[in-house]
Amino acid sequence: MHDETAERVALLRTASGAASQVFTTLLTRSPISRIDVAKLTGLSQAAVTKAVNPLVAAGLVDDRLQAARDGQPGRPASPIAVIPEALLAIGVKVNVDEIIAVATDLRTRVLASERAPLTARDPGTVVDAVAAICARLETSLGDAAGRLVRIGVSVSGDVDAAAGVVRESGIMAWTGVDLGDRLRERLDVPVLIENDVRALTIGEHWFGVGVGTASFAIVTIGRGIGSGLHVNGEVVEGAFGVAGEIGHLPLAAPDRICACGRRGCVEAVAGASAIARAVSEAHGRPVAIDEAARLAHEGDAAATAAFREAAAIIGTAIASLVNLAGPELVIIGGEGVSNFDLFDASLRAAFAEHAFGAAGRCRIVVRPHTFEDWARGAAAAAIRVLVR
Repeated sequence: MHDETAERVALLRTASGAASQVFTTLLTRSPISRIDVAKLTGLSQAAVTKAVNPLVAAGLVDDRLQAARDGQPGRPASPIAVIPEALLAIGVKVNVDEIIAVATDLRTRVLASERAPLTARDPGTVVDAVAAICARLETSLGDAAGRLVRIGVSVSGDVDAAAGVVRESGIMAWTGVDLGDRLRERLDVPVLIENDVRALTIGEHWFGVGVGTASFAIVTIGRGIGSGLHVNGEVVEGAFGVAGEIGHLPLAAPDRICACGRRGCVEAVAGASAIARAVSEAHGRPVAIDEAARLAHEGDAAATAAFREAAAIIGTAIASLVNLAGPELVIIGGEGVSNFDLFDASLRAAFAEHAFGAAGRCRIVVRPHTFEDWARGAAAAAIRVLVR
């Protein structure tokens, strides 16, 4: 890490609450005038200027942008903006069979990306793969690698981000894996371990749909059924690091056993492996999820029924989430949205049936996320910890 980079990190880590609030606003809203920063943060213009000056001196913020009129008569507003390339991060998404990683600037613009197959799910293999892919990204960055300050790694399951421990991941078959400590022994840059859907939600909160949206939820459909919540301007993390886990609501019959080992989970009916298993049993032979989707599109009764059942239980779970938290928007993402036409009607019908009162006004929209987007979310989560 360059001396200049270390000074910038130290400035952010020791910033006052007001300065952190100002920098976060600049990070997510740049370019923006000091007047508008004051309006958004509730701080005085003098307090905003006091916070901005050291950020400018450190090379984190640019105050030399061309002045623009804000629609009001008189002196034009002078916008200021974060300098995104001042600090860099790496985001890593761990899948059951693949690692995806990106190097980004402060606003999670992708500067370089890498993917690598994961030959086994044991923690040792994963640590080796993450360390190797991060090393390749640092090489890709060249001299800019000296501005790399954080690495975020996202994993499916119950993740204690503060401790860096994956407490439980059914997909990875992990329990109590101290992934953070293992990676810190291999990497020279501070590491954050985060739940994958919560990291994706953090990315959307700061750099996507969450900007200007008071509340939203993300529901992901694929190998698992995940969700993240953004309420009253904050990503909900839960007292114990678990919040919004609709994939493990016990809405299914107790004879449906989930990968997490529990009975009756939504995921035990709606996850990709559950759908494939139902179609396989009906046909008396192994059927992968891609073939199950093809059969459903061709009108196969068993495949159509499996997707319809999955869609109905997801719609019911989303209604439960909306009834409890009241978001204005639910974004459906994940690899399963490539076949969302097989879910759409039944999911929306179940949601409409179970949403209570005005909660039914919540919009449900589909937004495909690439695995690179998931890795960007991990980078955003790491940047968020640094800034806040």
